[in-house]
Amino acid sequence: MRAPDMPHVDVGAYALGLLEEPDRRAFEAHLSTCYSCHEELGALRGLAETLDGIGPIDDPVDAMPAPPEPAVVTDMMRHRIRRRRRHRAARSLAAAAAGIVLLGGAAGTGFTLGADRERAPAGQDGDTAALMREGRLMSASDEGTGVTGTVAMQQKAWGSRVGLQLSKVDGPLRCELVAVGKDGKAHTVVGWAVPAKGYGLPGSAQPRLAVQGGTALRPQEISRFEVRTIGEGRTLLTVPA
Repeated sequence: MRAPDMPHVDVGAYALGLLEEPDRRAFEAHLSTCYSCHEELGALRGLAETLDGIGPIDDPVDAMPAPPEPAVVTDMMRHRIRRRRRHRAARSLAAAAAGIVLLGGAAGTGFTLGADRERAPAGQDGDTAALMREGRLMSASDEGTGVTGTVAMQQKAWGSRVGLQLSKVDGPLRCELVAVGKDGKAHTVVGWAVPAKGYGLPGSAQPRLAVQGGTALRPQEISRFEVRTIGEGRTLLTVPA
């Protein structure tokens, strides 16, 4: 039975139309000032309509159980609503967890790529290291400058992807790698700055420089590669293609 000082328990009974007239009027007066009961009533109305659509069961009268007390009905309906809310909360948490997994997967990918870069030789990133493994390699050294280098070339639909490993070069300098076509025209592939201590020399922080770039020329259209200083245009190394 409903306790006089607990009008909230009448929500389910009111939704099902089980309250007697005095209790119904008392609850409606309470409902006008209670937001939580008003909100719960909205959630219970759909369930009440569903129960109202269930037809009677053709059992003998003496086998029919006594109708439950309104408070019992309310407790049952509240339990069902709490279960629904927990289910919705669980789905929300699952969706959030899936987002975290996706973000974690993206972060894991970035970490893996970073690890690949760390495993590359000093002065060489993972992408250039892969190109040096997969591309066609050409090496040369210059007796006058002492510079040594290896060029990797890989054909692409847009032209050629080109990688360079360079060592025994002193700085400070600004240099560029150019691809010279069979028509004699030079096409800049990539440029870089050489630090004061250079690459691959005593006191150098790194044994070699590794950079990559591209050119619109296809491999069969390239006659040679040249490492040139920017400004002076001095050729430090020539690598035949």
